[in-house]
Parts: sequence; C-alpha cells; structure tokens
Amino acid sequence: MEVMKDSESKKLSLFYESGIYYFNDSNAVFVDPVRVLNRSYNGFKVSPSSYYPRFFESSLPNPISTVTSSPTKRKRKRKRIAKQPRSLNDRELIAVQRHQEARPLLLKGHECLLKSTALLEALRTLKNDSGCWKRECQGAQHSFIELRQEAPLLEVTLNLRLDDPDQVPNDFEDSPSVRCCEQIVLPAFNNLVANDTKVEAVAEIQNNHYIIPRESCFYMSDLGQLRNLIPAHADSGFNLIMVDPPWENASAYQKSRYPTLPNRYFLSLPIKQLTHTNGALVCLWVTNREKLRSFVERELFPAWGVSFAANFYWLKVKANGSLISDLDFFHHRPYEVLVLGYSPGKMNSSGNHSSFKPLKDDHVIISIPGDYSRKPPIADLLLDYVPGLKPPRCIELFAREMMGGWVAWGNEPLHFQDSTYFVER
Repeated sequence: MEVMKDSESKKLSLFYESGIYYFNDSNAVFVDPVRVLNRSYNGFKVSPSSYYPRFFESSLPNPISTVTSSPTKRKRKRKRIAKQPRSLNDRELIAVQRHQEARPLLLKGHECLLKSTALLEALRTLKNDSGCWKRECQGAQHSFIELRQEAPLLEVTLNLRLDDPDQVPNDFEDSPSVRCCEQIVLPAFNNLVANDTKVEAVAEIQNNHYIIPRESCFYMSDLGQLRNLIPAHADSGFNLIMVDPPWENASAYQKSRYPTLPNRYFLSLPIKQLTHTNGALVCLWVTNREKLRSFVERELFPAWGVSFAANFYWLKVKANGSLISDLDFFHHRPYEVLVLGYSPGKMNSSGNHSSFKPLKDDHVIISIPGDYSRKPPIADLLLDYVPGLKPPRCIELFAREMMGGWVAWGNEPLHFQDSTYFVER
C-alpha cells in the first residue's frame, strides 16, 4: 500500500511539473494544457482562469435545480409531434461503426481517470490563479482578419527581453512591454516574426500586447501566402506538421468565432514542400462528421502524399471527471480525432524509419477543454513518432496559438497570445 501511495505521489508531482499524467498500464494520458504551455514562459504564465472558461463545474449539477423553474417565468409548452425514428443512411452507419470501434478504448481511458482519485482532487484546483502574479488590462482583442484588410502595412513592435533582470533600467521595471534589450519594428502581415531568445518576448500591435514564447516565430497571412514558408532546401523543412483546419461547421458559423473554408481549399496545402528531407509526421485535427473523415482518407491525404498511420482520440471531460456529453450522443460526441500519417522525405530509407516508434490506434488524450476550438498542446506525446533529427522542426498550420520551439502560421496565430490570457510576475 505504501509503495502504491509513493508511486502515485511521484506521478502527481511529475504532473504538476510537466502537465502530463500517465496512467498505469494504459496508453491513456491526462493533459493540463496550462501547465504544458507554461513551460515555454518565464516572466509570464497562461492564466488558468482565462484558459478554462467552460466545463469547470466542481460537482455534478443538481437534477432538481435543472428542471425546476420560477412560476413567473414558465412558458407555455408547445405540443410536440413525436417523430418516427428513421433508418440511418450509409454514411451514418459508417460513423456508428467508427464510434463502436473507438468506444472500448475511450471507456477504458475514462475509467483510468475516474479511478485516479488523487488526480481528480487535483483537477478541482486547475482553474485557480495562484502566486504573486497580476493580470494586465488592455483594450478589446483585435480581429487580425479585419486589420489585414484595413491596414495591410500594419507594423508589430517586438520587445526582446533581457536574460538578466539586473540589467533592466530602473525606469522600465514596471512595464512589461519595454522590459527589453532590443526593440524591432517589423511588418505584422506576410512576414516571419521570430523570437530567437530563450525567454518570452512581448509584441505590441496598436497598443495591445501579445506574449511570444521562447524560440518561436509566427507568419500571419492568408492561405495564398503560405508558400512563402516553403524552405529553399528540404533539409530545412519540418519533421512535425500539425494542421487544425477551419472546417466548415454549422456551430462555428453560428458562433461566428472564426471564418471557415470549404474542403477543396485544403487540398492545395504544400505539405510535400514543407516536409523535411527525412520525412514528417503529419497530424490533422478532424471532427466526427463522416463526410469529413471520408474526405481525409479518400482525397486529402492522397493529395498531400501522406500515408495514414493511426488515430489518436481527444476525450473531453469536466473538472469533476465526467464527460462533457454522453459518449453515445450521435450529434455531439465528447471527443475529437487526431488523424496521423507520414509524409515521405527524399531520404526515405529503412534506417531512417528505425529511429522512431511505430504508431498504433490506441492512444487517448484526456483533458478539460479550453475556449472554443482551442486544442490541447500535445507535442510531447508525439515526439517518439517523429522521423529525423531531434529536436524536430515543428510547424502548425491554421494556428491560433503559439508554442515554444514552433513556427505558427495562420490568419490569426496571435489570437490566444493576447496578454489578457496571461498573468505577469
């Protein structure tokens, strides 16, 4: 018993440090995105309370309170005509089959979480902002899509911070935007903006601040300018390519959170040209719509020259460990799929492929969802499967958030880098 407690204590300690909790005898893991992201920052940290705006009830809702309403607010109920159950079409039947294949794996992963009482206890405090940190206040968030149309020559001021805080001039100590040794003014759009230092930088655009992780860069443009990131030589390409397309989605359109694109636009993404000479692991986020899954398998991966390798599953839970919706709810499954494949490089030899692990369809990543469309940072879980040299060169396409050591491309890669999502020392 003492050995088990000691092992659990060590795993929990590692979780607090890394943000990743590995369950015993399982390929399921729990990820706290805030802790993972904060490993890329020193003077700032991602604010847990701003990262987790949803699904953070500490206990299950009271069934009585959810069905009882005030007499003064009762509305006259319309009589609903009972709909006759219809038979599923061929596409829906395939979707059900995919779900049934993944279901045992998802249930086993969720069971691992529910049995980890120490982790469940820790989840209740994930949203707390602790320590001597302060939040910066600033104006409303910019819409970079609108800014690019209104001010295509807009500039960004990149404030590179000092490694040694003792060198900061006394006059500047209270201002995060000027605590730096160098200020660089660059075009904000259609230009690679890089923070090559080992600490975060602060970018300023029209009086708003954006926190740029260490050793990272962004290229903010529309789809037509993506080819500017194609390297001149394949050995400068990318080994890990993450793609989170703005798929056409009624919910995204309804919420007006971001513009979407028809599927045909994604066929022209230059995945082959971005691939490193040793090949690349390509990771594509998709929803559970069968039309979309079929498009990826039959058209998208073949157009990219990518061979399918495996599916990973992102299972979404609340802070009390319960799923955000019923696992078998047909129109709103509580999980998304990460489809993985390999883009071959010019040196596609067996010796190169022996340097990384083969992928299997048995990984479940569990986390509490952040804001709408925000995916968990899972690069650490993929590194063993990436071909080529270590550390790999990494890029995210259609990024809305930046990660340390990565290139972020999209029309709003600074969306979640807004300083209102951070707290400062």
